[in-house]
Amino acid sequence: MTTIVVVRKGRSVAIAADTMTKWGAAKETAAYVANNGKLLQVGDTWLGLTGNATFKTILRDYFGKPKVRARFDSPLESTRFDALVANPHGIFGVVAHRTVQEFTRYYAFGSGSTYAMGALHALYDDPKLDAEALARRAVETAAELDDATGLPLQSQRIRVKSARA
Repeated sequence: MTTIVVVRKGRSVAIAADTMTKWGAAKETAAYVANNGKLLQVGDTWLGLTGNATFKTILRDYFGKPKVRARFDSPLESTRFDALVANPHGIFGVVAHRTVQEFTRYYAFGSGSTYAMGALHALYDDPKLDAEALARRAVETAAELDDATGLPLQSQRIRVKSARA
């Protein structure tokens, strides 16, 4: 399982994710797994993926091909994973059936998402916390309370092109 968070605050957005994988009762932590990251960079966009760990490898290969064009008849289209997206245009969610939503403040996916959303709700208006600090605190909260979320975490901050009104 996993916890992935996106936050938009001021002129920046952030994405953060834990690094643990859990299969049943077995925990695969960053101490034992070299490719433990759940964030993937594609150009100026960062993706955080939930679901099967191989999706990151599949998408890295897919987007790594020159001039790739989306094909909706490909095996990739039939996969069922959720993704949170952060880029200079904002923060977005893509769910398994390819519905896309833009979020104005924050959102979380994964097994620890309820805890992460609670932390974000409680902390968002703190003027001392920027988007990345909020995203990190949300994943840290989920790791404390959700047995399928584990530290260390990864995070990225991106400057947005225009402030939201």
